[in-house]
Amino acid sequence: MAVLPAGPEIERLIQLLAKLPGLGPRSARRAALVLLKKREALLEPLAAAMADAARAICQCGTCGNLDVTDPCTLCADRRRDASLICAVEDVADLWALERAGVFKGRYHVLGGALSALDGVTPERLNLAPLLARVREGKVSEVILAMNATVEGQTTAHFLLDALEPLGVKVTRLAHGVPVGGELDYLDEGTLSAAFKARREI
Repeated sequence: MAVLPAGPEIERLIQLLAKLPGLGPRSARRAALVLLKKREALLEPLAAAMADAARAICQCGTCGNLDVTDPCTLCADRRRDASLICAVEDVADLWALERAGVFKGRYHVLGGALSALDGVTPERLNLAPLLARVREGKVSEVILAMNATVEGQTTAHFLLDALEPLGVKVTRLAHGVPVGGELDYLDEGTLSAAFKARREI
């Protein structure tokens, strides 16, 4: 990244913004310029919000969600079905399921997916607490909501093997044709998964 004719504070801001997903060096420079031009409307409120978040937000000791309380709001909600646990790779996946409003049980965030290339082994994931929750005997079903990637499927198979001896029902999300999807635009992997998951109507 070329050094700008500006002070180190601006360069540091750009370098930090460039580390965010979806922002490369050029996008980071544009974002930094907008923030600096709109200091009172954007930069100062953003800095205050980030400081507040860094101070207040913690990881739930039960499920791994991010919240301002431990246990988190979802784990503390007695209306949710404690006998159902949905295991997800990341907090972003939990939030996506919550936005859809399709699940009313509890969650467990693994903190990633198994990957030999990236050196992510079972020990580096939040697996032991999930197995401990199941061993307590109050869980009747674990839903594996892994991403449809090689790493996600590897993680799902590993979890299935780990949960099987505990006698709990293990299910996984269906993969295939999305609602509103046209076959012509789908990749081969999605079509293959859709055919394998076909059911009688």
